[in-house]
Parts: sequence; C-alpha cells; structure tokens
Amino acid sequence: MILGEWLGRLTEISAPIIDLLALVMILVGTLEAFVNGIRVMLSHPEGHYAIRSVWMRHARWLIAGLTFQLAADIIETAVAPSWDDVGRLAAIALIRTFLNYFLERDAREARELQHEGETREIETTT
Repeated sequence: MILGEWLGRLTEISAPIIDLLALVMILVGTLEAFVNGIRVMLSHPEGHYAIRSVWMRHARWLIAGLTFQLAADIIETAVAPSWDDVGRLAAIALIRTFLNYFLERDAREARELQHEGETREIETTT
C-alpha cells in the first residue's frame, strides 16, 4: 500500500471519530447546562452569579467541542481530493475559529465580571 492510500484511509477513519467526540462533548455540555440551568433558576431566582457560572461552564464545553471539530477539519484537508473540498473545509474552519474566538472572549469577560462582583462582596463584608 502506498503512503498516500494509507494516509487517505487513516483520514477517512480518524476525522469522523474526532467529529463524533466533538459531538459528544457538545451534547454532554448542553445537557449539563440544561439540567444545572433549570436547577439554578428554580433554587436561586436572583442568582445572577450562579446562572452565569452555568453558562461559563457550557461555554467551556462548546469551546472544547469546536476545537475538536477544527482538528477534524484540518485532518480532512490533508488529503482533500479537490480545491472545492479544500475551500469548503477552509470556510468551515474559519467559521468555527471565529465562533471559538468569540466564545472565549465572552467567557473571559464573564470571568472578569464575576471576579469584580466577588471582590465587591468581600469589600462590603469587611
């Protein structure tokens, strides 16, 4: 078997497996966010920090899933049969990269806001 054929077969196997792993991560994170979101909304009606924590954790799951999907896209482009396929995969990778960037930025901003709120709470209690 030639190296190119071996690489093609390995790509055909590995990219869908990585996509499946990404799907599982996104599903688990979404289910967890749903359950914890309902729990927090029912038990902490004014719990802005508690619900923000749920969304922050969900964002981390989404970022991880998008990163895995991007990895699968990169593997697929290694042996893409045509320029149309390369262009399509490049567009998908670009979209996922931008989604990942904005999710990470929002997560960072939410962490900073939460840290500021915790600092204010500590200052008012002392």
